[in-house]
Amino acid sequence: MSHPTPQPGQRPADRRDRAPAPADRYDEGRVRASDAEREAVVERLRVASVEGRLTFEELTERTEAAYAAVTRAELEDVTRDLPALGAPGAERAPRQVLRRFTAILGDCEERLSGRIDEDLEALSVMGDVVLDLRAAQVPSGEVTINATAFLGDVRIIVPDGVRVALSGHAVLGDRRVLTREPGPGHRLPVVRVHAQAILGDVTVVDDEHAGGPVRRVVDSWRERRRTRD
Repeated sequence: MSHPTPQPGQRPADRRDRAPAPADRYDEGRVRASDAEREAVVERLRVASVEGRLTFEELTERTEAAYAAVTRAELEDVTRDLPALGAPGAERAPRQVLRRFTAILGDCEERLSGRIDEDLEALSVMGDVVLDLRAAQVPSGEVTINATAFLGDVRIIVPDGVRVALSGHAVLGDRRVLTREPGPGHRLPVVRVHAQAILGDVTVVDDEHAGGPVRRVVDSWRERRRTRD
């Protein structure tokens, strides 16, 4: 096969002078994320929570998104609006001063938004106690609640994807966890509930079972992030 003869003043075409084809370009964002990179992002989220930048719900949601990420670009989306490590911390939420919630022949419903540093207590005697933890700040990533229901109900609302550890006893009552099962082996935020149910119920529910807004799954969260960017 013949090749064109270079004209005077021209040099032969060199393959190295050509711009790389799109398929030849290296796209860092499309590289698959490693387990170590996912764990590094989860640790960064934990630090952001300690600094007061994320609520308990946001921490849980983004931790789940980090473990579900396939590529490095998806991991970057999880922390895109967070400052680099070592940046000055945000103002922390006020400490959650009220830690004991009681309903005797009545109702007590609380949506916590303060910083939870200590154990919480819920007591229901012929009444109903509802504690919503989704808007709280939990620097440690772990909440412990001692719940007692005597001829009444205690209902605890937690973020989607959180890990729930339920212990205690039930006497002619019930202790239930109605949450989506998190992925095995993931270092997720934890809610520990020590329940005593005597002729009453202690129930832990997430968004899907709480009867509130439809739970925000990981894909919809990512889509909202892309829309804003």
